[in-house]
Amino acid sequence: MMKKTTNKINFLRQFPLFDMLKEEEMNFLTQAAEFKTVSKYGFIYLPDDLSNSVFFLIKGTVKIGTHSDDGREVIKSIIHPTAMFGELGLVGEEKRKNFARAMNESVQLCILKVADFQRLMQSNHKLSLDIISIIGDRLRRAENRLESLIFKDARTRIIDFIKDCIGRRGRRVGYEMLLKHSLTQQDIANLTGTSRQTVTSVLNDLKKSDLIYFNRRSILVRDMTRLA
Repeated sequence: MMKKTTNKINFLRQFPLFDMLKEEEMNFLTQAAEFKTVSKYGFIYLPDDLSNSVFFLIKGTVKIGTHSDDGREVIKSIIHPTAMFGELGLVGEEKRKNFARAMNESVQLCILKVADFQRLMQSNHKLSLDIISIIGDRLRRAENRLESLIFKDARTRIIDFIKDCIGRRGRRVGYEMLLKHSLTQQDIANLTGTSRQTVTSVLNDLKKSDLIYFNRRSILVRDMTRLA
């Protein structure tokens, strides 16, 4: 039992959100948390499921999305390890409006009931502020994405998407920036409101101009200042 509890704590300590928790709060979290593995391409939740849980991603990649009236997939965000998702239940959402799905590998999750997490937020003011900040940041990103869809052409949206991903998750390799990812070109199209053919055309054009190099799992930007 002690080893199992220690393993849970070690998993939870991976999340920056829990850094400020006191020992008794971490113990409460450890008792309340459920750990689950979802297989590759498996759904974590679907539209109209109850929004009664909050999820924390330990391993793998998750996409959050919906489907248009004609059945096309629209990806709203990509979730990477140590991030929270499904958090709108904390601010009143009763049923899911989106789906959450594992991408090209199985994912490991920490799951907390909304009621348990809200109890923790009530006792920890800093945690509440951090949750508000996370939700606010996601709302701003959604607004920026909507403005991009309205005001920018497809090529600019795709380039902005690459630059944004590099800025958040890329790493420097000499004078270049490397982004490792798990996205297909169709995923990028679904994220940028374009078509797979347009994504292919833009990426190939950037490659011919020696601005990027790419393969199925990575994009290397030669010079961020020239990528436009």
